[in-house]
Amino acid sequence: MDRDQEETIKHREIRFSALNPNAGYAHSATLLLNGIEGILRVHPHEHHILHISYDITYITLSVIDDALVDLGYHLDNTLMSKLKRALYYYTEENERINLGLENGQVCNRQVFINRYQRLQHGCRDERPEYWRSYL
Repeated sequence: MDRDQEETIKHREIRFSALNPNAGYAHSATLLLNGIEGILRVHPHEHHILHISYDITYITLSVIDDALVDLGYHLDNTLMSKLKRALYYYTEENERINLGLENGQVCNRQVFINRYQRLQHGCRDERPEYWRSYL
């Protein structure tokens, strides 16, 4: 890896609320975030701590956190966690601007696609595309 690419890869820790009775937050979040473009490595450390490595040229911590909150995950809201997140959001957005990347948010559609594919529901049609017009 060259030096520029090493500077865009971030290693972070996402903490979920320890007060929540759902003990599988880190594991289920790992399943959702695997395979998303820009996320290099994700693994649960404890039942409420998730370690993640990602490339900020593709995705930022702000987008990852927003997607997790939209899916119903409860992030840790202690003062120290809020300060760390705010600092990470600010520095990553500034780094993206300095790299000449767009100023907006990165599309987080892939997180929702991964979640939809893992849900058990009756919305899947197993027939080939050309058979679907025939009932």
